[in-house]
Amino acid sequence: MGAKLNNSTPSNKNLKEYIKVYTKHIHWFALSAIFAVAMAFLYIRYTTPQYQAKAKIQILEDKGSSPELSLFQELDIFSGSKNKVEDEIDIIKSRGNFIQVVKKLGINVRIIALGNIADTEIYVKPPFRINFISSDSIIDNSTFEFLINLNDSETSFDFGKEENKSFKTLSFGKNFPSPIGDIVITPTENFKSYKKQRFKVIVKPVFKIAESYKKKISLKIASEFSNIINISLNDPIQEKAEQILQALIETYNQNAVDDKRAIADKTSDFIEERINDIYSNLAAVDQSAEDFKTVRGLTDISSQANINLNVSAASQQELENAKVQLNIAASMKDIVDNQGDYDFLPSNIGLSDQSIATTTSKFNQLVAERKRLLKSSNEKNPVIVNLDQQLAGLKQSMQSSLNSIENNLNLKVNNLSGQVSQLNSRIYSAPKNERALRDITRRQQTTESLYLYLLQKREESQIAFASATPKSKVIDYPYGNNNQPISPNKPIIFLASFILGLAVPFSIVYLMDLMDNKIHNKANLEKYTGDIPVIAELPKIRKKEDTLIKTDERTVLAESLRILRTNLDYVLKSKSSQRDRMGSSIFVTSSVPGEGKTLVSFNLAMIYANANKKVLLIGADIRNPKIYQFYNAKNVDKLVKKKLNKDNLGLTDFLVNRELVPKDIISSILANNQTIDIIFAGKIPPNPTELLMNERMNDLFHEVKEKYDYIIVDTAPLMVVSDTLLISGNADLTLYVTRAGITENSVIEFPIQLQKEGKLKGLSFIVNGVKSANLGYGGKYGYGYGKSTKKWYQLFG
Repeated sequence: MGAKLNNSTPSNKNLKEYIKVYTKHIHWFALSAIFAVAMAFLYIRYTTPQYQAKAKIQILEDKGSSPELSLFQELDIFSGSKNKVEDEIDIIKSRGNFIQVVKKLGINVRIIALGNIADTEIYVKPPFRINFISSDSIIDNSTFEFLINLNDSETSFDFGKEENKSFKTLSFGKNFPSPIGDIVITPTENFKSYKKQRFKVIVKPVFKIAESYKKKISLKIASEFSNIINISLNDPIQEKAEQILQALIETYNQNAVDDKRAIADKTSDFIEERINDIYSNLAAVDQSAEDFKTVRGLTDISSQANINLNVSAASQQELENAKVQLNIAASMKDIVDNQGDYDFLPSNIGLSDQSIATTTSKFNQLVAERKRLLKSSNEKNPVIVNLDQQLAGLKQSMQSSLNSIENNLNLKVNNLSGQVSQLNSRIYSAPKNERALRDITRRQQTTESLYLYLLQKREESQIAFASATPKSKVIDYPYGNNNQPISPNKPIIFLASFILGLAVPFSIVYLMDLMDNKIHNKANLEKYTGDIPVIAELPKIRKKEDTLIKTDERTVLAESLRILRTNLDYVLKSKSSQRDRMGSSIFVTSSVPGEGKTLVSFNLAMIYANANKKVLLIGADIRNPKIYQFYNAKNVDKLVKKKLNKDNLGLTDFLVNRELVPKDIISSILANNQTIDIIFAGKIPPNPTELLMNERMNDLFHEVKEKYDYIIVDTAPLMVVSDTLLISGNADLTLYVTRAGITENSVIEFPIQLQKEGKLKGLSFIVNGVKSANLGYGGKYGYGYGKSTKKWYQLFG
C-alpha cells in the first residue's frame, strides 16, 4: 500500500490546474492592471509632449570641380558623391553653425510658465520681452535665473531671484540691475492673457544650448549615393523646432556663399595689384615710342626687313609670353612663401599648369573650413590641427610645383632669348633707329597683351563674386505634424502599461508556484500519497470564527467534519471483526506542532458526540499537552462546562500510580449540549519515553475500548519525538494531519515510510486550514447554510 514518493513537484498538472493557480489571484491581476494604467495616465498627463519638425535639402554639385574627378565619380571608383554628402552633413552639424542659430533665434533665453505640477515654456507669443543692456559676449556666456509675477497692474511686475524670498515691484520699460548687467522688460500684446501668473526666466550659455540641439538633431542621407539629406528635430514646441531647422539651413547656405565670396575677393585684389603695376609699365612704353618717333621723325618701317621682323616678332612674342608666365609664377611663389598665417590664395591667375589651379582650389576650401571652425573653437582643436597639417602639405606641394614651373620657364626664356639674339643679329644691319623703334614696339605690344589679359581675369573674378550660390537647395521647407506629438505615444504606453500590469503579478504568481513546495488542498496531497487515502480537507478558520463546532451547525467546517466522520467509519469497517464489541481508537498526529491536530482531535470528538456516540478524548502528547490549553482558549471556554475528576489527575498519573483505575483520571465536559469524556495529559514527566513504554498504557486502551465507541487520541508530532510510535500499536487508525501552506511535500514521505515499516497502523491523511479558494469539491460544503458575504476584494478569489 502506497507508492514510492517523488519529492519533486508532479509533472502531471493539467491545464485547468494551471489556470486555477492564476485565476484565484485574479483580484491582484485586476488591481495591478488598474494601477499600471493609472500610472500610465499620470505619466502621459504630466509628461512634456515632443513634436517633430522635418525638412529636406539637396546638396548641389560644385560646377568648378575638375572633369577628371567627375569621371572617376561616374565610374564609382572613389564613391565621391556619398563622401561629399557625408562631409556636408558634418559641416551642417558643426558647432559653429548651431552657435549662430542659437544667437540668431535667441533661444538661450527661455520663459517658463510655472504650474502646480508641470511647467511650460512660452516661445510663441510670450507675455513680455527681455532686453539686456550688457554686451552680447557677457549674455552669451552667462547662467542666470529669475522669477517674474505678473500682477493686475499693466505698468509694473514683481521680480524675485528665488521662490521663497521676497519679491520687489518694478516698472515695465525701466532697466534694473542683475548679476549679468541691466535688464529691461517690456510687455507684449499678449500680456493680458497671462495676468496673475508666475514665470521663470532662464538664461544659459549659448554654447550649451548649441551642444544640446546638436545632439538632438538628426541628419540622414535619403538613400545610398543620394545627394538628398532628411533633417528632423524633436522639441516640446513645434514652432521652435521648425524655426531652428530653417535657421540652420539658412546659416549653412550663407556660410557657403561667404566662403566663395572671400575667395573671389582675394583673387580680385591680387589681379588689381598686378593691373596697376602693368598699367604703369604700359604707359612708360607708350611714352618711349612717342618720344622716339617724335625726335627722329619716323613714320614707317622698310618693307625690306619684314620677313626677319615677322620671325623675330613671333619669337619675341613667345619669349614675352614665357616671361609673363615666369613673372606670374614668381609672384605666386612669393605670395605662398611669404604667407605667415593660412589665408586664401588667388586662384585662376593664368598659369598654364592646371595642377596649380587645382591645388589652390583645394587649399582655399580648407582655409574656408578652418576659418569657420575658428569662429567657435581655437587652434588647439584636433580638427583645426588636422586642417593645419593638410594645409601645410598643400602649401609644400604648391611651393614644389611653383619651383618646378619657374625652373622650366627660366630654361624656356633662355632658349627663346638665344633664338631672338640670332634673329636680331641679322637685323642689326638695319638702321639703328628702326631697331630701336622695333624694340619699343615689342615691349608695348607685350605689356598691352598682358594688361588686357588681366582685365579679362578681373571681370571673370567679379562675375564669380556676383554668382556665388548656396551649397544646397531646399526641397521641403521645415514643417510639423499639425501639432500632433510623436511622444508620449498614448496607445503604446497604455498597452505596454496594461501588459506590464498583468506581467508583474503573473511573474510573482509563477515564481511563487514554481518555488511552492507546500501542501494546499486534498487534490494536491493525493498526488504524493499514492494509494493511501486522504479522507478530508478542513477549511481555514478566521480569527473571529469559533474553533469549536456547534450542534446541528451547517458551516463549511461542520460539514467537512461530517464528511471526515463518514470516511473514517468507512475505513474502520474494514478493520477488526471485534468492531461490534469494542470501540475504535483513532490516533491523531502530525509532522510538527502547529498543524492543527488538537483542533481536529477535539472537533472530531464533538462530531461523534453529535451522532450520539460515546467518545473519549485522550491527551497523549505528554511532553507538550495541548488539550487543556485548547479548552481554556477564549473562543472555546465560553462554550464548555468542565467537570474534572476530584484530584485533577491525568494520563501520566495513571501510568505512574498503579493504584489508579481509568475512571479515576476521566473528566467530563459539556460542550454545546454534548458530553465528552476526556483524559488530560497530566503532569509533564521527566522521562516521557520510558513512561509511555509502561504496560499500563495497553491496559488503559483495552479497558476504555470496552466502554466507549470511539477513542480519539491526540498524540505527539511524529517528526519531533518518537512518543507516538511507542503507543501506535493500540491504534485502529492513524489520522495524519497536514496543514495547507505549512506542511511541505517532502514531509509526506516520512509517515508513508513508517507505515511500510509497520510502525503505523491504518494511515490516512487529512488537510487542515485550506483556503476557500483552494477547497476542492469540499468548497461546496455548507451551500445554503449560513453563507457569509465576501468582501469586495475577495469576490475574485
